[in-house]
Amino acid sequence: MDKDVGEACKRRAFWREAQPLLLASRSVGRRMALTQACIPFEIAPAEIDERRIEAEVIRAGGDPDAVVLALSCAKALSLSEAHRDRMVLGADQAGSLDGRIFGKPMDLLAAKAQLAAMAGRAHVLHSGLALARGGRVVFAGVAHAALTMRPLSEAFIDAYLAAVGEVALDSAGAYQIEGLGAHLFEKIEGDHWTILGLPLLELLAALRREGSLLA
Repeated sequence: MDKDVGEACKRRAFWREAQPLLLASRSVGRRMALTQACIPFEIAPAEIDERRIEAEVIRAGGDPDAVVLALSCAKALSLSEAHRDRMVLGADQAGSLDGRIFGKPMDLLAAKAQLAAMAGRAHVLHSGLALARGGRVVFAGVAHAALTMRPLSEAFIDAYLAAVGEVALDSAGAYQIEGLGAHLFEKIEGDHWTILGLPLLELLAALRREGSLLA
């Protein structure tokens, strides 16, 4: 990190809350985004049944945006009830291809199938976020990015999954574009932070409206 940026972060820059933001996620990409924006945060991953919530939303006719919004809100609220004086951030990400929603693969075989299905084609990433305070959601939103994978041979997919291992199971689409996942793509349209799993500009605007950041 640049020294001047580091010093600003030590001073909390524009942060106005008495305590750091509470992040309901272990995501490396989300931590990276908050660190780059000098937002002080603590990590307390939400313990929710993501598969159940996703299935309920889909059964009710929900689209990918509805899925990531429901999961983001559930994560934020699960911590906000116990930390009512804190600003809590929940976030989730899913992809869609041909009207089908895909999230984190269950195992490496599922990861291989996801990559093979997306190879040579464009898909959409849906990145949701929710802020909660005092046991209620004060903001929720979704941002999108379109990514086109280059054609991938089976040998390349196998080599990629061997290199990243179970890290492939941590992200929708089985890739993290800030790492070896960059080798999968030929075209990207959308905000970098949205692709990382946290629409940062939307988050900063919401935090300013809530008085958590200096406007």
